[in-house]
Amino acid sequence: MITDIVELGKRARKAAYQIGQLETERKNGILKAMAEAIVQNSSEILKANQKDLQGAEGLMSNFVDRLTLTEERIKAMAEGLKQVAQLQDPIGNVDKAWVNAAGLRIAKRRVPLGVIGIIYEARPNVTVDAAALCFKSGNAVILRGGKEALRSNLKLAEILRGVLKKNKVDLNAIQIIEDTSHEVAAHFMELTDYLDVLIPRGSARLIKAVVNSAKVPVIETGAGNCHVYVDADSDKKMAADIVVNAKCQRPAVCNSMEKLLLHKEIAAEYLPYIAEKLKAYHVELRGDDKARQILGAEVKLATEEDWYTEYNDYILAIKVVDSIDEAIAHINKYNTKHSETIITNNYQRSQQFLDQIDAAAVYVNASTRFTDGFEYGFGAEIGISTQKLHARGPMGLEELTTTKYVVRGQGQIRK
Repeated sequence: MITDIVELGKRARKAAYQIGQLETERKNGILKAMAEAIVQNSSEILKANQKDLQGAEGLMSNFVDRLTLTEERIKAMAEGLKQVAQLQDPIGNVDKAWVNAAGLRIAKRRVPLGVIGIIYEARPNVTVDAAALCFKSGNAVILRGGKEALRSNLKLAEILRGVLKKNKVDLNAIQIIEDTSHEVAAHFMELTDYLDVLIPRGSARLIKAVVNSAKVPVIETGAGNCHVYVDADSDKKMAADIVVNAKCQRPAVCNSMEKLLLHKEIAAEYLPYIAEKLKAYHVELRGDDKARQILGAEVKLATEEDWYTEYNDYILAIKVVDSIDEAIAHINKYNTKHSETIITNNYQRSQQFLDQIDAAAVYVNASTRFTDGFEYGFGAEIGISTQKLHARGPMGLEELTTTKYVVRGQGQIRK
């Protein structure tokens, strides 16, 4: 099996050289053809996904939601491919250029990373998003999805590779690991001779395991313990609308809200109003002593563990704070550096929140659910980075590139 993984790496390295040289117009045409192929083969994709779903019986509902494909979600994947085709190609762009004291013309140019490895769990759409972004940015990709989505992932990869073959492009630009064992995953994470970077997408447990085990450089994408802080000077209806959207629209995803903080001056008025709106979604509430005094003893007492937990479910922990300073300190202690929101009509406090919160995305008067490559205009995303080196936040095409210095001289030698 080690030999098989190494062979995947060799093929990817060879393919990366070819696609790194493709012209933008040709890449865009292939991406549009991939979008058409995805829609045309939707019935086959759904059949494969149905087999995966049959094997997922008994798993948590939020996990099954991420695994499930529908006609609408397949169309969304195709739309993502089209949007990536419309985006500006970063390859060859010059970040800056200058002439040094010796008369050398120096330019800092965007180039592909090379070969990218993706390890992810039960979200088949990642197969398409990752393949599209890697291809457009001139990178080869090796995909390793979870066993629960294997049939869906294989079918999607087969369709995408078929388009590459039809267009006489090395189909090994997109490869998928069929063996989902931990042993093979471990070997994959050690493929330093062939992988330039490894990106994990999924649960906090998966991401931590990859970060701790990989020898290949890792871009850490994040679990989302996201907060909404409702300031003393705020609009009650706006606060409720944002909380309901951030928590309930799709609770299983990383940009959903997990914690609600309210200033003590408005907590007694706002909390019952917000709690009533959440009842329609059967959200389980957990709170500190002050929140329970307002909402009643039926609200569970939040523990220290709750403040750290990403629920990915219809569960919300609530804390009443004395000041914006306390809210910021609490968020920076317990968050995962993903997405944080303040609801306020006070410009000074909004600026304080924006400046002092340590997170990849910080919002004023908007839902955390907007932290998404599609919503940010990237077409799709390879993941949402919560680290600070190289890339942070939703990662699109530019984050899948690096730079090289191109230097032109006229016979200069260093003295």
